[in-house]
Amino acid sequence: QVQLMESGGDSVEAGGSLKLSCGVSGSGYTLSTFGTRCMGWFRQAPGKEREGVATIDGGGTIQYADSVKGRFAIIKDNPRNTLDLQMSSLKPDDTAMYYCAALGGYRCSNFLTAPSEARYWGQGTQVTVSS
Repeated sequence: QVQLMESGGDSVEAGGSLKLSCGVSGSGYTLSTFGTRCMGWFRQAPGKEREGVATIDGGGTIQYADSVKGRFAIIKDNPRNTLDLQMSSLKPDDTAMYYCAALGGYRCSNFLTAPSEARYWGQGTQVTVSS
């Protein structure tokens, strides 16, 4: 059984930076083999719906939510076996639980705007940005 596990969440001040990591384990998978699927980062703030932050497909094509373009970067780090989300210029509106997720297939299509299509989810890591 594949497991996704997020880490790196913290409390930071506005303008700061954080790097979240999503490790892949189980069923003999590593990021190199599991990462042929579309993977992504999503977030959910209290009282709000879960929303897409960034996705990367099996070929490396990336999509970002407009709210994070130019500030966040999604990176597959195969040697470390992690899918990372490098976040900079953080704003209080970025405060949320951040989740790593994956589809069953190679292409992301509309995954960024349709998190309900995820086949795999991590447990989440909390990011809190204070003003």
